[in-house]
Amino acid sequence: MATPEQERAVLETVPGQLLIGGEWRDARSGARLPVEDPSTGEVLCEVADATADDAVAALDAAVAAADAWAATPPRERGEILRRAFEAITARSDELALLMTLEMGKPLAESAAEVAYAAEFFRWFSEEAVRIAGRYAIAPDGAGRILTLRQPVGPCYLITPWNFPLAMGTRKIGPAVAAGCTMVIKPAQSTPLSMLALGRILLEAGLPAGVLNIVTSSSSSAVSAPILSDPRLRKLSFTGSTEVGRTLLAQAADRVLRVSMELGGNAPFLVFDDADLDAAVEGAMIAKMRNIGEACTAANRFHVHESVADAFAGRLAERMGALRLGRGSEEGTEVGPLISADQRSKVAALVEDAVQRGATTQVGGGPVPGPGYFFAPTVLTGVPADARLLREEIFGPVAPITTFATDAEALAQANDTEFGLVAYAYTRDLQRAFRVLEGLQTGMVGINQGLVSNAAAPFGGIKQSGIGREGGREGIEEYLEVKYAAVNV
Repeated sequence: MATPEQERAVLETVPGQLLIGGEWRDARSGARLPVEDPSTGEVLCEVADATADDAVAALDAAVAAADAWAATPPRERGEILRRAFEAITARSDELALLMTLEMGKPLAESAAEVAYAAEFFRWFSEEAVRIAGRYAIAPDGAGRILTLRQPVGPCYLITPWNFPLAMGTRKIGPAVAAGCTMVIKPAQSTPLSMLALGRILLEAGLPAGVLNIVTSSSSSAVSAPILSDPRLRKLSFTGSTEVGRTLLAQAADRVLRVSMELGGNAPFLVFDDADLDAAVEGAMIAKMRNIGEACTAANRFHVHESVADAFAGRLAERMGALRLGRGSEEGTEVGPLISADQRSKVAALVEDAVQRGATTQVGGGPVPGPGYFFAPTVLTGVPADARLLREEIFGPVAPITTFATDAEALAQANDTEFGLVAYAYTRDLQRAFRVLEGLQTGMVGINQGLVSNAAAPFGGIKQSGIGREGGREGIEEYLEVKYAAVNV
């Protein structure tokens, strides 16, 4: 549990300005952006509210630093990331509290995110020295084929509010390791974690201009001049598919390299031979991690008709026993949603399902009082036309439907425009592989409710995204391949 004094102290450590060219500075307009505590609705603090002019200045700084940074030895780049990893780990408690204040998740979850975020810096500190090319004799023997990988160049990175530190390190880590400079725009709702990270990276020795941070109340105002600038080489965005489509259209004008980690609609399959205790435990992780506000959150549960009642009963018991509260308070298991608008959206989806015939087993609506709390909810008998089976819920709601055959389960799971992640519980190895290969998603969790790992490629197919973050694949997104034909 954090005291009011501890909360004030951690807020005072955060730079409330823009980071441009290695300097903390106010927005040119002098405007300030309030940051709200979603558990109370009160303003925590204010940060600089950037305009288009500030965005251009940030890109200027990234461009000015690009050549020298690209020429920096890989080992030096890796050592900066390693020092930043160690600093994040040492300041875990401070960073976790800061995250809880601006985003609302319980302290234990914030601490887990801090550890996850730090791991991307450790992983990519090691990948920096493993950027390789190849040498080969041409098939006709008349020459040699050489390839090398070089930094893409200045990048524009846009991160979401739900994982305010990890979504930053997942992009910054490979960019730094590859030798790219960048401008990063954190979400309007949660800029504090990114500002704290910027301070850590400067202290770790990151040269001026390599990382520039622009906080703003208007994403479009700061993004437009950056995306239209011919000096920009890459865009990486994590957020909704709707916004991703708009950014892809803008990126197309300049034929930018893009990485898109977009929306999800994750199916969670429970077969008749599943270990139900393990399936419920996995469901709690997949559904309730980050209060359900995660693109990887289980969005819909497809359960074999023979075990559906037992699964629903156990899940409702677990969900109903969760303790809601302010994230910094002891014993809190479920914090608030990020905003009143998000809570209203979740409520509308639940209401739609109930009106169409779903039954509420537990929860079902907003919780009165200050903050944006929503009761953990389990719905059964959810009809196929309910909106929450099609739309991303981003809240603590578990809708349950049933299936009779494996083919029906896969058909239900794949019946979506999204393809980020899926989960499946079965004790049959052959079935597990059939399901794994049949699911139309970029990631699959077999008998586990958590797939995120810095050493693994994170990303989806269909309208859930383009490219991968993390793993060996993550650094490739920030490198161009150059081929040289050599006459010998």
